Amino acid sequence: MKPKNKPRRNASRESNFRESKANFSEAISSSTVYGTLPVLELLRSENRTVEKILISENLRTDKLAEIIGLSKQQGIRVEKASKITFSRHLDGNVNHQGVIAFAAASTYYPTDKLIAEIIEKENSLCVILDGVEDPRNFGAILRTAEGAGVDGVFIPERRAVGLTETVAKSSAGATEYVKVAKVTNVNRLIDELKASKVWVVGTSGDADLKYPDWDWCEPTALVLGSEGKGLHRLTAEKCDVLVKIPMYGKIESLNVSVAAGVLLFEAIRQRGRK
Repeated sequence: MKPKNKPRRNASRESNFRESKANFSEAISSSTVYGTLPVLELLRSENRTVEKILISENLRTDKLAEIIGLSKQQGIRVEKASKITFSRHLDGNVNHQGVIAFAAASTYYPTDKLIAEIIEKENSLCVILDGVEDPRNFGAILRTAEGAGVDGVFIPERRAVGLTETVAKSSAGATEYVKVAKVTNVNRLIDELKASKVWVVGTSGDADLKYPDWDWCEPTALVLGSEGKGLHRLTAEKCDVLVKIPMYGKIESLNVSVAAGVLLFEAIRQRGRK
């Protein structure tokens, strides 16, 4: 059953970072890359997507400017971090030399190509994540998206978790199958999809429309907000419609990954029925 009137549409010195070949190989083998030279080679090669780089607050090396410069060119976020922050990511005995890079555990799908595929498909279903930051939530969403057969997932370049090793593990292998693309501006993506007759459906606990009462059988982009905060105001305003999942207990809302499962499989249920 669908509502009678649908709403209208609308990126030290040289001696201090000497290391053996063995250490170099070990450092570049995982999604966490540490050490001045390994991080530099990672940036120079541009073979892997780098999510973020941490630099020690007290780092002094003639290679620092090159690291920062390459990061800026490639649109990679660089953050200064304390010893405590470094210890959260690496064992205390590791010689990280004050630099850690977080590389993607999986390859991102070309953004323009994914948009084109979704627009061209007759009955597409995709997901847009508006700032999900917890890697386990993101992994669970990807696992659900794969199970629902979605055509792709879009995430923002900044202020959101990327395809990290934790995400890959939490997805139970779904990162190998789901097309994930990064976008510089979520609202611009929404405008582009709407202009191509893809219905953009956002989620909000304050919405008047319950999710089963919406017609999910048309080309659809489901927009899910961040943990705790939900959709950004402008993003919510850009959506064609907002739907809610009714809650009958004392908790106000579901975890974002659980909400993704409820909504995506309602879409599949309705599409299967028709």
